[in-house]
Amino acid sequence: MKNQPHWHQEEKATFQVNQAFYNPRNKFVRDLGVLAAAVYKQDHGSLKVLDTLAGCGVRSLRYYLESNADYLWVNDGNYQLNSTIQQNLSLTIAPEHFQITHQDAHRVFFRCYQERDYYDLVDVDCFGSAVPYLNTMLWATKISGLMYLTCTDGRTLTGHPPEKTVQAYNAIARSHPAIQEQALRLLIGATTQQAASKGLGIEPIFSLFTVQTHRVMLRLVSKPQLTANNYGFLAYCHYCGNYQTFSWRKLNKVGCTCQEPAITISGAMWLGKLHDEQQLKRFQTLAQEWNWQKIVKLVNLMQGEINFPPYFYTLGEIGNRGKLNLPKRSHLIQALQDQGYQAAATHIAPAGIKTNAKMEDIIAIATTI
Repeated sequence: MKNQPHWHQEEKATFQVNQAFYNPRNKFVRDLGVLAAAVYKQDHGSLKVLDTLAGCGVRSLRYYLESNADYLWVNDGNYQLNSTIQQNLSLTIAPEHFQITHQDAHRVFFRCYQERDYYDLVDVDCFGSAVPYLNTMLWATKISGLMYLTCTDGRTLTGHPPEKTVQAYNAIARSHPAIQEQALRLLIGATTQQAASKGLGIEPIFSLFTVQTHRVMLRLVSKPQLTANNYGFLAYCHYCGNYQTFSWRKLNKVGCTCQEPAITISGAMWLGKLHDEQQLKRFQTLAQEWNWQKIVKLVNLMQGEINFPPYFYTLGEIGNRGKLNLPKRSHLIQALQDQGYQAAATHIAPAGIKTNAKMEDIIAIATTI
């Protein structure tokens, strides 16, 4: 009938959406969050979740039903969603295991800090920029706890316009083929800087880019992780197509080996690993047990990205620079490996290749395929 409620099913969660926003295509994003939370519960024995921008509450439901969360604080600033969230949670969760509020997220974070009520997982699923929450969410997160950040403000993260990137991330973002990986690194870097200002540190569990949306799962640790090795700048030469990284200590010594004045600099940003290898292995094992084959494939691809420089090359750029017919990505990766280089696909770009080879070496090898 016309006025009958429409129920949705996502894994173990049964729920209504009504006036809330819900994108079923982002199920795999929620799957990754559920896996991270489940592994955390296995390691720590308890799991308290703070879902600060909850929408209809589907993420909270899945954390409880699939990650075995012990307690949920489900918050959304829109009070009109109260009946929807209440109905969805009450269907399967006893009232002593959750609370629902409709406050500004900053107030929620500050309340956690005031009451020393820290959470194992803080989920901040933003529509727009996550920047306003990078500082305050730290007050609500337990040491060794997780923070799952979503940022849909891809234009600012990629330097459009540059002034907004400086304003939001205290960094410069210049355009180049690996700019979406750079955006993830700017987001992690900004969070790392905020944590360091409080004497704390950040460790990435995984980083994900899909359809103009950047997501990172981060672990909060008790010591700053900001060093000259993992926080610095990325340079790209528009003349030869090569990249290089350097710390702030060498800003006045940057130049490309091709000697052309075509280098642009982005940063400061996170230059360390985007994923935790051991965590991803455990995700993969659990996803296999749950028969989440799409997630198994994605996690396997992410694992292959870990031990590489903080950028990638695209087939399009390689073909244009070398005036070549584009080879298949898998064929070029194999050819690079056969010549002794490290090479792997990246989830960030369907035509992207991560490798320690230089552009001129890639082109030379591509001509032989």
